[in-house]
Amino acid sequence: MDYAFRPVLGEAAVLAGRWLDGVRDGTIPPTADVEAVKDALGRRLPERGPAATEVLRQLAAAVEPGLIRMHSPRFHGWVIGGAQPVALGADWLVAAWDQNTALRAVTPGVIAAEELAAEWMLDLLGLPSAAEVGYVTGATVANLVGLICGRDETLRRAGWDARADGLAGGPRVRLLVGAERHGSIDSAAMLAGLGAGRPVAADDQGRIRVDALREALAEGDGPAVVCLQAGNVHSGAFDPLADAIEVAHEAGAWVHVDGAFGLWAAAAPGLRHLTDGMATADSWATDAHKTLNVPYDSGVAIVAHPEALHASMAQHAAYLAAMSGASDPEDRVPELSRRARGVPVYATLAQLGREGVADLVQGLADAATTIAEGLATIPGARVLNDVVYTQVCAAFGDDDRTRRVGEALRQGGVALASPSEWHGRAVLRFSVSNWLTDRVEAGRTLDAVREAAASV
Repeated sequence: MDYAFRPVLGEAAVLAGRWLDGVRDGTIPPTADVEAVKDALGRRLPERGPAATEVLRQLAAAVEPGLIRMHSPRFHGWVIGGAQPVALGADWLVAAWDQNTALRAVTPGVIAAEELAAEWMLDLLGLPSAAEVGYVTGATVANLVGLICGRDETLRRAGWDARADGLAGGPRVRLLVGAERHGSIDSAAMLAGLGAGRPVAADDQGRIRVDALREALAEGDGPAVVCLQAGNVHSGAFDPLADAIEVAHEAGAWVHVDGAFGLWAAAAPGLRHLTDGMATADSWATDAHKTLNVPYDSGVAIVAHPEALHASMAQHAAYLAAMSGASDPEDRVPELSRRARGVPVYATLAQLGREGVADLVQGLADAATTIAEGLATIPGARVLNDVVYTQVCAAFGDDDRTRRVGEALRQGGVALASPSEWHGRAVLRFSVSNWLTDRVEAGRTLDAVREAAASV
């Protein structure tokens, strides 16, 4: 290695190790706000800065007071996984290799790892082996890929070429979404030019109602895209995928499944029933950062019809001419320049294996059940959802007390649940997404909740 790199990378490893040593200390909220961190970083750009190692020391010292320990096994806010050591190590390798992962003939090493990871994921999730996988930044962009492919393919069937002619003047594409869809679907739909989707009624757990979907599809005709959900962010519930997909396909619709964290249920034998029928959809989205616990920048877009995927995503230029005769990564995602973000996915799957992935996913669900059962013993607490996967939604009396319990929990710094609103009332949402969360850590979360609830 060039000597210039050694002290810099060595210092980075020391600083990162120091941060990671506190993984079990608690969730520990930030002690500095954005403006304070800017002050500590130094607001004025120097004419010439200090040595690289000194910049890293200053960066860590200034930024860490403004961080929350999201990698804690008792961080249950939003749906945020941690980073398994092998995935973090692979991510460092990706940064050091510094490959632009666009063309298989140019960077065959990292593309081989990404494509193997894709094959393994399709197998683990029970999805069609002929489907193709694109690695994107997160689940929002993965959803965008699925919706754009559905938009373009349904328009193509109607005799309109959106890639050549745009959307203006063409048939309107109807988008039907569950009433309790995730907000990323709305963002992706906007970016795809589909506008606000038509909400379809859901049941008390957030599952789309098949009868309501059938009625909504019958109200119109022409191109249609139906977006279903594998894992509701409040209840963890899964849409009745088999029946909903059948109804949508009978109406000629493209079916996309948003499975940001829930798609991985298919990899665990004890949870696989939640995804029954999922494989008959047309596209799927997930995020390996969540349930699989690889570092951020790990969205996964999966499309059952490679020709539709390439038609919507591939870039065309003389200097990008395929040199291998096979499809390239740039044919599957909106980006050309990107890091080899699928390599940490490969490393994680290679270390865990089939049984390890199943144990990981089942373990998260089991820890959620432990938290739900424990919450039921806390005076004034009530679990509001049927706990079928990794989400627990609870209230602690009236809305004001629920919020105060959440704030006391956050300030305590031992565990964290994210405040939200569900079915018109304030709730605390416990998302179990971290690979380190086991029964012991779930018990420590419950102790912290009991203390917070007793203090307000």
